[in-house]
Amino acid sequence: MATTTFETSTLEGISEAAAIAGGDLLTLDSEKIADRSSASVDATARIMIVDDEPINIKVVRKYLQQLGYETFITTTESDRAIAMIRREAPDVLLLDVMMPKNGLDILHELRQDEQTAHLPVIILTAATDRETKLRALELGATDFLAKPVDSSELAPRVRNALVVRSYQNYLAGYAERLEQAVEKRTAELAASRLDVIHCLARAAEFRDDDTGQHVLRVGRYAGIIAGELGINAKRVDLIEHAAQLHDVGKIGIPDEVLLSPNRLEPEQFEVMKKHCGFGKKIIQRMSDDDQARIRQHVELGAKLLDVPSSPILELASSIALTHHEWFDGNGYPLGLAGEDIPLEGRITAVADVFDALSSKRPYKPAFPLQKCFEIMESERGTHFDPMVLDAFLLRRKEIVEIQMQHIDVD
Repeated sequence: MATTTFETSTLEGISEAAAIAGGDLLTLDSEKIADRSSASVDATARIMIVDDEPINIKVVRKYLQQLGYETFITTTESDRAIAMIRREAPDVLLLDVMMPKNGLDILHELRQDEQTAHLPVIILTAATDRETKLRALELGATDFLAKPVDSSELAPRVRNALVVRSYQNYLAGYAERLEQAVEKRTAELAASRLDVIHCLARAAEFRDDDTGQHVLRVGRYAGIIAGELGINAKRVDLIEHAAQLHDVGKIGIPDEVLLSPNRLEPEQFEVMKKHCGFGKKIIQRMSDDDQARIRQHVELGAKLLDVPSSPILELASSIALTHHEWFDGNGYPLGLAGEDIPLEGRITAVADVFDALSSKRPYKPAFPLQKCFEIMESERGTHFDPMVLDAFLLRRKEIVEIQMQHIDVD
């Protein structure tokens, strides 16, 4: 008799996945599974019988009805069996072999279809030759019943096949719940990291912008430009959030320079330039020793930082370092030019300068929008990548809408 078993490694793999989802969130209840193997099978289980002899179907059905089973799907037309099985979705199939369409051919088709690949199939056959049984086993038969059917054998074989089906359904449902749990935990962790990023961005911006709207606007502008350039939606989202950290290095700039109400003197400007490098150092992945020290103090912080690499932080680090580079090579801190400047840096440069021009600063009023766009156009190919500037100008209407939505209030 062929039986279906679940390998220990399969159950261990599922339990390991549960641990990833949160340990106590979902557990594989081994006692519950053990109880199922000895419990009575649901009498409403859907039992399908395929046999070209009506009397054989009648006999098997009568035996099973006496045991308490109530739901049957039957057919004597073997050529219709596959379509019926797919449509009716039985819990177990009792399948004759010697029919106009051979039962083994039907079994073969079932095992090739993902929908029916694991359906328990009990072969009904008067054939006792070794070759037929071996072929049926190779095709994935669950069990055998010899004709004429012995009622004392029918009951346990059907019950065991239904228990196998019950296990399959239980594990399928468990896997689905586990996947949902993993997705939920992943989304929660991603949201937590974004919250930390936004807080860090605002913390830097509040040093010289009481509203913190500048970082939001620059992020939104950068996302709009990236979308116009045809960058995929997932990358656009990363750029929008990462661009909000473009000025995080301001945390390291002295107040007398950062908060100066006048245009900066040359030596002050040299100090201000350092915020690009400071930003990269703040965002880049910490050393193992630094992470260990943080873990000793803040467990949540450790979890947020304990990733081999973070696409959003890698992107933010690049933006912080390169958003003041000029397309013609006259920017800082590295003096990069053209496409040597990462695309995210070129995008954020456009977004950042437009917001600086259109916003009030201690040393200047907000310029009218038309003047802002004229200044931007005048720096095509010098400060700005023409391709990125064109993408920005094509979305001018949306840019202005974002500015209105997040306007600074004195």
